[in-house]
Amino acid sequence: MDFSAISAQPVAALVIGVIVLIFPKILNYAVAAYLIFIGVTGLWPNLLSG
Repeated sequence: MDFSAISAQPVAALVIGVIVLIFPKILNYAVAAYLIFIGVTGLWPNLLSG
């Protein structure tokens, strides 16, 4: 069986989906962390230039 990044993405999505179904509170933390990360990386160049 050839295991590449293309086949790893659906497997990761299934595993994460099952984890979220079992522990739905994790989804809140994951979404919050993602939004904070995107916000900080989007604002970072503006924060450095002053």
